Amino acid sequence: MEQITKFFEDHYFLNKLLLFAVIMVGGILAIRLLLIPIKKVILKTKVDHTVKTFLFSFIKVGLYFVLAVVALTNLGIELNSIVTTIGAATLAAGFAFQNTLSNLISGVILLATKPFTAGDLIEFDGYEGHVESIRIFFTTIRTYENKIVKIPNSKLTTNSVVNCTLGEMRRVKNVYSVSYDDNISKVRSVIFDVISKNDLIVDEPESKVYVSNHLDSGVEITVFTWGKSDDYYPILFYMEEEVKRAFDENGITIPYPHVVVKK
Repeated sequence: MEQITKFFEDHYFLNKLLLFAVIMVGGILAIRLLLIPIKKVILKTKVDHTVKTFLFSFIKVGLYFVLAVVALTNLGIELNSIVTTIGAATLAAGFAFQNTLSNLISGVILLATKPFTAGDLIEFDGYEGHVESIRIFFTTIRTYENKIVKIPNSKLTTNSVVNCTLGEMRRVKNVYSVSYDDNISKVRSVIFDVISKNDLIVDEPESKVYVSNHLDSGVEITVFTWGKSDDYYPILFYMEEEVKRAFDENGITIPYPHVVVKK
């Protein structure tokens, strides 16, 4: 017994490291178990889902931070020293990790201003998809190709983001070209007939058909229709296919550039 006691006395720092490891491992397991009911409670609250994901992420980081402080304190490091070290490290990190801090602040701004929330359809930097969550440092969207895209929050607050869900209705734009020999009134009538056969296209706002440009090879026709935001792509592709079919049936020519080769 005396030998065991003497061993631990001679290996005091080793004991501290062992205690540190036990606290860290036990703490990590405890936090993981604790986060399960916390997540359930947060999900049951009536706040916006975007706030829920951000709050859960913030609590998770906070718990691990407290665990690190407790473990370091038991290692023999005084709390004042830890605070001083963290302060100095934060200052240094402020220069080294400006983007990280910017993403954190931007996350708070996104939650406060709510340019979009979880579930909204947004367009940003060539991506289009529904917002999955807004977390401390990044926002996750799921594209129509079922790709998960993580966008740094700072980019979303410093660049233009298109929210396609804020309005209940969304305008659909289709552009066609017809021959100069075709009768414009007939072209317009054929297009309106195609529009009238789709129940997804609403009557108000009313659809519009314009001659929008005179091209080298034909006349450009721009068509504006309206529908619910979720029906945007069904309407877009319906118009592309059915207008082409209607043009063929009514003898309306869709011109294309011709190359004349002289002998």
